[in-house]
Amino acid sequence: MIKWKNLFKTFGPGILFASTAIGVSHLVQSTRAGAEYGFSLLIFVLLANILKYPFFEFGSRYANITGKSLLHAYKKRGSWLVIAYLIFTFLSMFVVIAAVGYVCAGLMGQLFALDLNIHIIVLILFIVCVFILLFGGFGFLDSLIKFVSIILLISTFSAFIIVIINGSQPHIANFTPPNIFNRKSLLFIIALIGWMPTAVDMSVWNSIWTVERINHSGYKPKLNETLLEFNIGYIVTIILSVCFITLGAFVMYGTGELFPNSSSEFAKKLIYLYTHALGKWSYWIIAIASFSVMFSTTLAVFDGYARTIRDSFSLLFEIKSINKIYSFILLLLGFLGYLIVWKFIDSFKQLIDLATTISFLIAPFCAILNYKIIFSSDIPPEKKPPYWIKLLSLLGIVFLLVFSLIFILFL
Repeated sequence: MIKWKNLFKTFGPGILFASTAIGVSHLVQSTRAGAEYGFSLLIFVLLANILKYPFFEFGSRYANITGKSLLHAYKKRGSWLVIAYLIFTFLSMFVVIAAVGYVCAGLMGQLFALDLNIHIIVLILFIVCVFILLFGGFGFLDSLIKFVSIILLISTFSAFIIVIINGSQPHIANFTPPNIFNRKSLLFIIALIGWMPTAVDMSVWNSIWTVERINHSGYKPKLNETLLEFNIGYIVTIILSVCFITLGAFVMYGTGELFPNSSSEFAKKLIYLYTHALGKWSYWIIAIASFSVMFSTTLAVFDGYARTIRDSFSLLFEIKSINKIYSFILLLLGFLGYLIVWKFIDSFKQLIDLATTISFLIAPFCAILNYKIIFSSDIPPEKKPPYWIKLLSLLGIVFLLVFSLIFILFL
C-alpha cells in the first residue's frame, strides 16, 4: 500500500513531465485543432496520448529500478546509440526552444502589457529562464514548477467549466466543415501527434528527472510509488489536452476566426477570443492560464535539454565537470534559440509545425529503443511491465511508423 507521505516525497518528475507536455502541444496545437476542426481530431489526440504512454512510462520504470537514466541503457548497447540520440536532439532542440519561447514571449507581452518588440521580450524571457536554472538548481525548479502547475490547473479548469456552461459560439452562414483527409489536414495531424502529449525522445528527460529527484530528496521510492506519481502527471496532460481542444472548438470553430501567423498577434487573438466569448471579467483567468502553461514548459524544456546533453557528454567522454556543460548548454540554447526566433519572426505557425514534425519523425526510433531496453535482461522479470503495456507499446510503435510513412508519402 502506498503511503501519502512517501508519495509526496516522490512528487516532482511527473509534474515536470506534465509541464513539458502541456505547452505548445496543448495551448497552441490542441486549441488550433479545436478551432479549425472542432472535435474531428479529438480521436487523434486521444490515440497519441494513449499509444505513446508506454514509452514515457518506461523512462520512469527504468530510472526507479536501476537508479540510472535511459542514456545509461543506450550507452550499454553501444556509444553509437548515445551519439545517434545526441544528433536527433541537436536536430530538434534549438527549434523546440525557439517555438516554446516564441509562444511564451507573446503571452508574456500580452499579460504584462509590455510595449516592446517581440525580439526583446524573447530575450528577456530566455535570460530569466537561464538565470533561474543556473542559480536555482533542480530543487528550485521542482518547487517553482509545482507552484506554477497549481495556478495552471485552477485557471485552465475554470476556463473550461465556464466555456461548457456558456456553450459553443454560433457558426457563420454557409459554414462547411473542413476535410480532415486532404494533404493540408494530414500534415497538421502529424504535427499535432508529434507533440501530443510531447515528443517520445523526451522519455529520456523523465528518467533523468526521476534520478535527480531521488538524489535531491534522499528518498528512494518503491516502483509503484514512482509509477503512480508519473501516472498522475500523465493523466493530467490527457485531461488538459481535451480541455484545450474543447476551448478551441467551443469558442472558435465555425466562427470564421483564424489564428494569425505571429506570436504576439496569436497571444492577443487567443485571449481576445476567449474573453469575447466568456466576458471581459475572464481576461485574467485566460491570460494567467495561458502564460503559466508556456512559462512552465519553457523552463522545463531548457532544463531537460541541458541535462540530456550534459549526461550524454559525461557518458561518452567521462567528463567530471558536468555542471560546466550544463551551464554552457543553457547559454547555447538561449543564444541559438533566440537566433531562430529572429529568423522565423514572420512564420509562427510554420515554426511550430517544423518543431513538432521533427519530433514526430524521430519518435519511432526512440519508441523501439525504449521497448527493447525495458524488455531486456536489464530489468528483472518481476519488474517488467505487464502484458497489456507490452501490447500497447507494440500498437504504439505501429501507430508511429504508419503516420511517419504517411508523412513521407504526402511530403
